[in-house]
Formats: sequence, C-alpha cells, structure tokens
Amino acid sequence: MENSQPDPYVRKKEIRDRKQQKKLEAKKSVAQNRRTRKIIQWIGWGVFSVAIIAGSVWFVASKPKTPADEIISRNGLHWHPELKIYVKGEKLELPPNIGIGAVHQSVHTHEDAKDGIVHLELEGIVRKNDITLAQFFRSWGKEIGSLGANVKMTVNGQENKEFEKYQMQDKDQIELRYD
Repeated sequence: MENSQPDPYVRKKEIRDRKQQKKLEAKKSVAQNRRTRKIIQWIGWGVFSVAIIAGSVWFVASKPKTPADEIISRNGLHWHPELKIYVKGEKLELPPNIGIGAVHQSVHTHEDAKDGIVHLELEGIVRKNDITLAQFFRSWGKEIGSLGANVKMTVNGQENKEFEKYQMQDKDQIELRYD
C-alpha cells in the first residue's frame, strides 16, 4: 500500500530551504537599497556641485566690466590728501575716525584728522568713483552741501568746480569755504 502522506523529513527540508531563500532575498534587497541610496546621494552631490560651479561662473560673468579708463590702480593705493573746511570764516576740525567702525570704510580719518588728513586706503582695483570727495562725505554721513551755502573749492591753490566729483590725489591740498 502506498502512503499518500508526504515524508516529514522532505517537508522540513523544504520549509528550511524556503526560509533560507527568504533570508537571501532579504539580504539582496537590503544591499540593493543601499546601492540605490548611494547612487541617489552621489547624484545629489553632483547636481549640487554643478549648481555651485554654474552659479559662481554666472556671478563672475554677470559683473559689469570696469572700463580701463575708469581704473586708477589695479593693486590698491594708500594716499593722504589734506582737506580743510571753513564755515563762515571759521575752520571746521574734521572728526577723527570718520568711516571707522563696524565696517572700515576705504576713505576715512584717524587721529590726524585735526590736521585735515584724509586716508584713502584701497586694495585691489581702484576706480575713479572710489576716491571722490563724495566718497569722503558719504563715509562721514554728510552731503557736501550740508555744511553751508555758496561753497567754493580750491585744490592745490587753484579754483575747482568739480566738488563731489573731484577725484582726490595723494598730497592734495583741498579747501572748501562755505558762506
């Protein structure tokens, strides 16, 4: 007589093989998930790097070019013009440390301001607009016309009508007289 019951030993082996197969499949799945995450991470960093490089290139390329005739120096400068201001005949003493504070302005004064010394200390490319009399007044927080009416200006003893637009030079003797 034939036995219709499966052999218990074969059945246990099949169950064990299935469990082992499921474990192997689970390990493969975990390994595949790790690879997928690494690939996604590399792609993300790659996109981020390309975006940073492209942004930097765009930033540099989009900066307006300074025409050569607007450049005073490509290596910075350190000049000391002298500025004397008279209001209704009385000499106005420049305050020390104009333009020096949380942000150090390139056009400023030090303790020698009582002698009218203005410091132009610029690094890198220096443009004509960087050394104007207007820059000094901006550092001071004033306008050239705020000290009085009918201003007259001389530079090195010669009358000058450039006022705010005047580009200060090293050792200039600038005088402003207000009525």
